[in-house]
Amino acid sequence: MNVPELIVETLPVGHLQCNCTILGDPLSGEAIVVDPGGEAEMLSERLLELNLQVVSIIHTHAHLDHFLASGKMKETTGAKLALHRDDYFLWNMLEDQCRMFDIPFEKTPPPDHWLEHEEEIELMGIQGKALHTPGHTPGSMCFLFEKQKLLIAGDTLFKGSIGRTDLWGGDFQEIEKSIQEKLYTLDEDIAVITGHGDSTSIGREMRRNSFVRA
Repeated sequence: MNVPELIVETLPVGHLQCNCTILGDPLSGEAIVVDPGGEAEMLSERLLELNLQVVSIIHTHAHLDHFLASGKMKETTGAKLALHRDDYFLWNMLEDQCRMFDIPFEKTPPPDHWLEHEEEIELMGIQGKALHTPGHTPGSMCFLFEKQKLLIAGDTLFKGSIGRTDLWGGDFQEIEKSIQEKLYTLDEDIAVITGHGDSTSIGREMRRNSFVRA
């Protein structure tokens, strides 16, 4: 019997066009949503079109453009919110972040679960691992799905670039260490969904990234 492949769909959302990724198991109909930074209604409509029900909402970090729609999605789906504890101070600064970027504030409840380094991410048909990659923010996470050869990197690693380190809690030495020790040690053919813009691969960034080389 042929088993349907995992549904992986990335949609730029919100004022700052954060890449929000839907991971869905077509057999169980369960889904994980990564970084719903805006446009909750559009995301809900797309999930409905895919016949998926969100069970978990996980976050690469707590800059507003990566979780602004999380509260609304939790309210409509009942899904649990997960974040690394070191970014909770940023989560609590949402109103200040919105004011800084002149974006309307949407209240978001606190996370339901604190993510840990190398924590297994398990859902019916979906298996992955959370990697703590501080630097862009203290609690930045990447999510690795080895079977699919896929890494969701948030704003830690971009195509040809890295996440900025001049905002709250940013640290260039930390992000450099995270990328070299936790990302560049992965298989080179792993595809990377970045927090904004085009996707890339681990191998490409090891050789061509102008900020952090292998």
